[in-house]
Amino acid sequence: MHRLNPFVSAVALATLVFLYLPMLAIAILSFNRTRYGLQWNGFTTDWYTRLFQNTEILEAARNTLVLAVVSTVVATVLGTLLAIALERYPWGQRSRGWLDNLLYLPVVTPDIILAVALVVAFGALRAVSSTFEPGLLTMILGHVTFQIAFVALTVRSRLQSLGRDLDEAARDLYADYGYFVRRVLLPLLTPGIVAGAMLAFTLSLDDFVISFFTAGPTSQTLPLLIYASVRRGVTPEIHALSTLIFLATVLLVLASERLTRR
Repeated sequence: MHRLNPFVSAVALATLVFLYLPMLAIAILSFNRTRYGLQWNGFTTDWYTRLFQNTEILEAARNTLVLAVVSTVVATVLGTLLAIALERYPWGQRSRGWLDNLLYLPVVTPDIILAVALVVAFGALRAVSSTFEPGLLTMILGHVTFQIAFVALTVRSRLQSLGRDLDEAARDLYADYGYFVRRVLLPLLTPGIVAGAMLAFTLSLDDFVISFFTAGPTSQTLPLLIYASVRRGVTPEIHALSTLIFLATVLLVLASERLTRR
């Protein structure tokens, strides 16, 4: 077995330190007794207590969870159906190429471009109905637009690993398509569906740009609250909030990775 080059190991370690050192600093400051400044003045957990007593933060957390859960459920259902349609329908080679490009387009499109497009679209829809006034509904629709692609790509990769032999075997055993989907295909797709849902949920929790452009006065989320607080001055409560969000995101990513491997 070849030993890894020490230089490569050092670069890899330095990269990891560069990535996670800022979050480690935020976590340490969240336990610092000093309210302002970087000087260490003793260990305390008061900032976490004050965090959960702050009604503004609790309201933003509620909006964030509602936004993430609802948009994830909608995107998971639509993304799964889209993946099955793309992978199992006998598309022509040219049509499949166009559909693949359309599927990858939301993934590679910058968030700011998608956010501006959503503002224009909702502005046009408001001429038809006041339902599309900036608020939680427009935020949910905005998040769904980019979540669908990530869910579809994750589920589609699982479908490709299964192959088409299962479809033929089910038909040979006289199973209709509905029975095959319910009893064979969906159970085998469950790891991919759950992984896609976790990825969509994480992306919704972390999103700022699209939320900023589609939010209303009563639909502030945690990323928007953190941004506004940073502009006024970073406090230890924000450090504590950032640490908790980071830990929640890490746990979701690790769970998604584990399910994908299985």
